[in-house]
Amino acid sequence: MIKITSASALSPSDLRPEMGAGRDVSATVLEVITNVRANGDAALREYSAKFDNVTGLKSLEVSAEEWDDAVAAVEPEFMAILERAKANIEAYHKHQVRSGYVANGTDGTIMGQRIIPLERVGLYIPGGTAAYPSSALMNIIPAKLAGVSDIIMVTPPAPDGGIKNKYILAAARVAGVDRIFKLGGAQAVAALAYGTESVPRVDKIVGPGNAYVAEAKRQVYGVVGIDMPAGPSDILIIADGTANAEFVAADMLAQAEHDTNARAVLVTTCRELAGSVAAEIEAQLVLLPRREIAAESIANNGLIITVDTLDEAVHIANEVAPEHLEICTAAPFDLLDGVRNAASVFLGNHTPEALCDYMAGPNHTLPTYGAARFASPLCVDDFVKRSSFTYFGEAAFRDLADDVIVFAQHEMLDAHAQSVARRLKK
Repeated sequence: MIKITSASALSPSDLRPEMGAGRDVSATVLEVITNVRANGDAALREYSAKFDNVTGLKSLEVSAEEWDDAVAAVEPEFMAILERAKANIEAYHKHQVRSGYVANGTDGTIMGQRIIPLERVGLYIPGGTAAYPSSALMNIIPAKLAGVSDIIMVTPPAPDGGIKNKYILAAARVAGVDRIFKLGGAQAVAALAYGTESVPRVDKIVGPGNAYVAEAKRQVYGVVGIDMPAGPSDILIIADGTANAEFVAADMLAQAEHDTNARAVLVTTCRELAGSVAAEIEAQLVLLPRREIAAESIANNGLIITVDTLDEAVHIANEVAPEHLEICTAAPFDLLDGVRNAASVFLGNHTPEALCDYMAGPNHTLPTYGAARFASPLCVDDFVKRSSFTYFGEAAFRDLADDVIVFAQHEMLDAHAQSVARRLKK
């Protein structure tokens, strides 16, 4: 049964529980990365056999024939859904595309900023029980809009050397992936970060993964860019007496079924709704194929908080800084301006998180576990870099030269001052 408490009885651990560090995988991951750097494809094949039980891996790369056959095996109805989702995601993310600028000064100076797409991006997509074609769309589409010229996807192989999930290959085709490699785990991240005989080195690695993948991304950060650290996924729902208990419970369970560390929280001004949602969770749990995972998540991390006012509910939401925030109230937009810390906000009783996970358009790759205080959803900006440029003519240079010299002297950097002073003498 989910815990129900009042705002006055909350403790800091209620709002930010320790999710448990679990087994430390850093040493194992470092060993894998070191081996892949030294031995390339041979290490990748070694780990595929060891971790994925692959015995029939002929090629690390998905061939054109394999890819075509997988896509051909996907139901036309689902291909049409993928295309519709792509259109919605593109329509939303097109608004994020921006250009550089040039600022011309009256003294002849020219300064500006260039927006330059990353050249090559690597995308990790899990391929086991947690296989997400939607993540392929969400990560690839903004990269394509940014102008990334080469997108490499990795996903774990099946024991027979093929790909476990044909829908991932279908989503990759729809979104515009260039090449796919049959690789999983930390070894896949290492291959993308450093390159091997078969796998090209990328500039940035994005996409979800397990603890080994997350740790590998952390360890290679600096050699390549990464999207964001991944923590337990979570949802917080603000609801008043107009909310539907069945819907709220279903949305909480939709989060809880991800994994046992996922967190679902309801904050409500209606005590009757709190009891009804708790009962609905129990009733709906028994119907879920992943009920054991969801039940453990609800029992360990789930929470219903009763408050006196919706302003109090918004305050709690800002303290939690949830990955997903649903506002199921009579006037949800009235609360939106007060929300400062939430990665993605879903307004009204007919905007469940699941809608945006797949079809609505906003990105579902989001900062987790309170990182919404300082981080943002994946977007087109994540696939570009900014570069400034500056031009000064002689007159404009002389106008600032003395100030630069004094500034450099105050920082005890005489060579800086001399680089300007010597030009003045000429």
